[in-house]
Amino acid sequence: MLESLTPEIWLLVAMFGVAVLTGFIDSIAGGGGLVMMPALLAAGLPPHLAIGTNKLQSLFGTSMSCWNYWKGGLVDVRGNLPLVALVFCGSVLGAVLVQQVDAGVLRYIVPVFLIGMAAYVILSPRMTDEDAQERLSRKGYAPVAGSIAFYDGFFGPGTGQFFTTSLVGLRGHGLTRATGNAKLLNATTNWAAVLIFAIGGKVVWILGFTMAAGAMLGGYIGSHFAMRHGAKIIRPLMIVASLGLTAKIVWDMLA
Repeated sequence: MLESLTPEIWLLVAMFGVAVLTGFIDSIAGGGGLVMMPALLAAGLPPHLAIGTNKLQSLFGTSMSCWNYWKGGLVDVRGNLPLVALVFCGSVLGAVLVQQVDAGVLRYIVPVFLIGMAAYVILSPRMTDEDAQERLSRKGYAPVAGSIAFYDGFFGPGTGQFFTTSLVGLRGHGLTRATGNAKLLNATTNWAAVLIFAIGGKVVWILGFTMAAGAMLGGYIGSHFAMRHGAKIIRPLMIVASLGLTAKIVWDMLA
């Protein structure tokens, strides 16, 4: 269908609609790739092009969400600049390496992380909008953020949830503030990954920018929705996204 890498109009319209949905999901709970990646593969993109094109559309949606959270006073850009630089480098390293190494082994590891994360969200009394005592300083959190960034560049599913959950559990952020700062870090890892995939020629630009417009619209709506309703909407959506993404990965492993 996409052998010429020139998508038909109907496909652009359809994928725009899918991107609105995934942008909305990503802005609140992460996990929009659960919807987008299967849609891109079903549209006929080879896996490497699907990953690169998905990174492009996700970049715009996450950036829009980050902007709205920042305007709402929920993103500490200046304080997180060292982490921003670190996660950029981590994502670049992961994106370079994934083009050299078979990433299939991660399919067996990621479900364990995602199930654990979902269990933490469900069981932890700390997943609220109230800030708590931090367990790690910003400097102590740096290796965690760098590892998540490397994972995003290398593989990707669940990155937003990993950032949010770790900011709550390790940095003591309230859930809505953690979601806002997670968008800053996730937008940075997306920028880095898109740069590497673009250099490698693994982005379908017309399709990617069409989906980017949809992702920005979804991200705008979703981030405002999340800031209005806070943890009472973010927490259940994180649980659904985490369990859904885990189920999808396990299904692919068994298929």
